[in-house]
Amino acid sequence: MNTEPEEQHIDDPQNANANVNVNANEGENVNVDSELENVDVTFEEVAAEDANVDLEAERDPNAPPTVESLQADLAEAEKRVLLAQADLENFRRRNLRDTQDKLKYASIGLMNAILESVDNLHRAIDSFKADPNGEGLAQGVEMVAQQISAALESKGCTKIEAVGKPFDPHFHQALQMQPSDEFEANIVSTELRAGFKLHDRVVRASQVFVSTGPATE
Repeated sequence: MNTEPEEQHIDDPQNANANVNVNANEGENVNVDSELENVDVTFEEVAAEDANVDLEAERDPNAPPTVESLQADLAEAEKRVLLAQADLENFRRRNLRDTQDKLKYASIGLMNAILESVDNLHRAIDSFKADPNGEGLAQGVEMVAQQISAALESKGCTKIEAVGKPFDPHFHQALQMQPSDEFEANIVSTELRAGFKLHDRVVRASQVFVSTGPATE
């Protein structure tokens, strides 16, 4: 039997022509194992470096997006849209409710002023009941009329001037034409019912008689 040690050839990654002689000597075998361990460690380090390179490639913002990332972005965008729609709907409802409340209670100031006048009118009635021959009723009614007029004016509701003014169909409603020695033709001579306007808008026109000028004999 041939007991001579066989010669094994191990390719060196750095030198393809390098040969390693392996003998039966234990010391030489230990040296070979150590070399192999070093090679294995080197391969592990290279693998780790490759893994790091792969992770950096995944974090690269210029890298093409994946299906999972696109789905996550879509879900986030849909969530933001739903939140924006909910906020808009809540704002619309609050705005509508505030507008309705303003319209509903717009006349509360005028109501307070009129209620004061109603109180004075009741006092005048009580005064007349206590003393029918006194002047309490007349004074009370006159005071109530003044208070109501002041309350209307404070809210922009003013009386339309009629008597002595040229007839204006936008403000006056002519019920009759009649001669007048005091007023010229087409001038309001008599006011039958006062008219009022709220700021620049007519609430109701004045009912009037319009002069045709002096009567002819």
